[in-house]
Amino acid sequence: MSAAHTLHSADGVLERIPGVGISKLTRNGAPPSDGDAGYAPGCQYTRLDGGVGTVFYVNEGTNLSADFNVAANIASLTASAADLNTLDVQVLPTGAGTGITTGTGTIYKNRVQLSGGIYLTSILIDLTGLASSTTDLDIIGVGAGPAHLGQITAAVNGTILGGTMTCLEVPAGGADDIDLYYATEGTGVFDAAVDTLTEIVLVTSGGAWTAGLTVALADFAASANKYLYLTGGEAGTAATYTAGKFLIQLWGY
Repeated sequence: MSAAHTLHSADGVLERIPGVGISKLTRNGAPPSDGDAGYAPGCQYTRLDGGVGTVFYVNEGTNLSADFNVAANIASLTASAADLNTLDVQVLPTGAGTGITTGTGTIYKNRVQLSGGIYLTSILIDLTGLASSTTDLDIIGVGAGPAHLGQITAAVNGTILGGTMTCLEVPAGGADDIDLYYATEGTGVFDAAVDTLTEIVLVTSGGAWTAGLTVALADFAASANKYLYLTGGEAGTAATYTAGKFLIQLWGY
């Protein structure tokens, strides 16, 4: 059980802990001198005639030897990445190309998070407004701009150890057999064959995606500074997507 507190007013003492010392004090003038006794550790002193930076003090010493210092201004506190060890606001410096972002109704978002030395890169995409072509392994997108999903770099995403691709909504309209590739070049466009780039397959779905299906990505060896592409995994479907949501996640260190 904590000790009972006693309240005072005439001498500026607002609170005293019996057997420990004064815990709250307010009056004009400077705080108690260093080395003074009788002030509890953490004693709060409010200076009524103080100004900016000289109003609120805290005893960081003991009840036998006070050490009152100006309390930190919470508004001015800062924390480094090492302090927080979590970066939840970073995005890919090179996000999706215009062959993805200019789709009508298309949604593309990415995030890079660092926590405990582990990088998690997440890419969320709704294919609505993009299109597939009639040829197997042609790049999915729209228009004539680069149709990549962003560039993965060691500096931002860490060394990729693995990842997954998850279907959140079944594709409709365009090809429902969709593969994921990475390539050295960021110049691949809609309807171009992905194998015209220096590419490696990461996900071969092997058939139509179903809602909730998660496929592990293939080995990411030598994946630094590569661009991600979605391709049709089947021939014969040239149409615009009306549905199809995916979450791609990459784990690095």
